[in-house]
Amino acid sequence: MKIGIIQQSNSADIASNISKLEKNIRACAAQGAELVLLQELHNALYFCQTEDTAQFDLAESIPGPSTDKYGKLAKELGIVLVTSLFEKRAAGLYHNTAVVFEKDGSIAGKYRKMHIPDDPAYYEKFYFTPGDLGFEPIQTSVGKLGVLICWDQWYPEAARLMALAGAELLIYPTAIGWESSDSAEEKQRQLDAWMTVQRGHAVANGLHVITTNRVGHESDPSAQSNGIQFWGNSFVAGPQAELLFQGSSDKEENTVLDIDLARSEKVRRIWPFFRDRRIDAFDDLLKRFRD
Repeated sequence: MKIGIIQQSNSADIASNISKLEKNIRACAAQGAELVLLQELHNALYFCQTEDTAQFDLAESIPGPSTDKYGKLAKELGIVLVTSLFEKRAAGLYHNTAVVFEKDGSIAGKYRKMHIPDDPAYYEKFYFTPGDLGFEPIQTSVGKLGVLICWDQWYPEAARLMALAGAELLIYPTAIGWESSDSAEEKQRQLDAWMTVQRGHAVANGLHVITTNRVGHESDPSAQSNGIQFWGNSFVAGPQAELLFQGSSDKEENTVLDIDLARSEKVRRIWPFFRDRRIDAFDDLLKRFRD
């Protein structure tokens, strides 16, 4: 299957961001991509650097204007499209939500981000209610997609539950970067850890992992920090953690590449981790901590 990965920088001009996204989606489709993947919260700047109630005006209903726009584009181009939107579910109730479109433009399914961070410059708990749709893959014409979002990528349980439900791919729309005061060594450790944990999910579950991150610098509206330098490095790892693609750290780029879904079956036959799981001894995983 040919997949298209879009690594993009954003500005405060939402219309411009969406126009650029459309151009990039079209470019991937023109190169034969059947599945096109966008980064987390791709319509706007990453607004979670501060806690500001005015930012809730960015949210929209699903279905809504963005789903109409991206659904029409998916239908026109005949692609499966994975998007990432700020969902207004009800007054005072908002989610960070991935929406997947089928080739006919219909909504194949959605996933609401389950793990919500609350760190300096990533104040997402102020904006997003944790997801309530569970870890359910989305069935599409190109396969069963295990879509998770950014902070979810640090949790092996999330990847495992998607795999146990039959996901054929693990997909992570992402917005992550460096805080400027960190040393060069610390920045490298963070990037290495981020890639390593996700490549571990690929190995543990015998699946391809596809991660699309934004790139570029976005300033802190409060001026309390120097903003976030999003580190790009979008990547694809195969079922044995083989690195099939790694994007740049500072450039916008569209990448189309082939992945072989049949490798999952081959790898799981030689590394039968699912066979050997001691599910009779895992009850304590439901505890916060073992005292």
